[in-house]
Formats: sequence, C-alpha cells, structure tokens
Amino acid sequence: MSEVKFLVVEDSPTMRQLIAFALKRIQGAKVVEVADGIEALKKIAVEKFNLIITDITMPIMDGLKLISLIRENDQHRETPIIIITSDLSEEQRIIGLAVGANAYLTKPIQPAELLKLVSQFIKN
Repeated sequence: MSEVKFLVVEDSPTMRQLIAFALKRIQGAKVVEVADGIEALKKIAVEKFNLIITDITMPIMDGLKLISLIRENDQHRETPIIIITSDLSEEQRIIGLAVGANAYLTKPIQPAELLKLVSQFIKN
C-alpha cells in the first residue's frame, strides 16, 4: 500500500484534529493540517496531495477562493476536493461545487461518513 497524502484546511483546531484522526484510519495515510487558505497554497506549491479537505469559512482566505486558485493550477487541477462546512444552505453547496469542489459535507461530520466519501476519491 502506497502513501496517501491528505491536506486538511480548517481554522478550528478541534475540527482539524477530528478530520485528521478519521483520515489516519486509512492505511498509508499522511495528513498535513493547515489553518487557512494561504497556508494551504504554500503547502500545495511544494507537495502533491491525493485529496484536499477544506472548510469554507476561514480567516485570511476562504475555502471558495482557495478552491478556485487550486483549480487554476495545472498540477492540482484534478486533485479531489471535499468541502466540510457548517453552512447548510443549498446556495453555498451549489457555489462550492461550481468553483470546483468534488463533494460537500456539512458539520457536524461523522467520521464514518467522511471516510466513505474519501474512499470514493482515492484508489486503495
């Protein structure tokens, strides 16, 4: 089993920890955690990830701006992105998918639900 690299972009340390803990159940998982979109862009400039999980509402740069910038980058255009957010509005979900997210999960998240969704995007 080869390494599977995840980038978790979430400003809440508790939520970031919860997501990372769930992802680490996947064999070969390496989880990189950052608190905002700027940090995320710095990480993807030097590393390739199999999947990115991002919140929408964050300081400095929100998740929607981050996703649109990732999609403009040739190296990461095809990287699956999952949005995890507390915004339950259908409008926000549509916008998130329109800017390039592959899936949308609302908080509070269930680790089993997250892992099921993640498994659809990574080859195990």
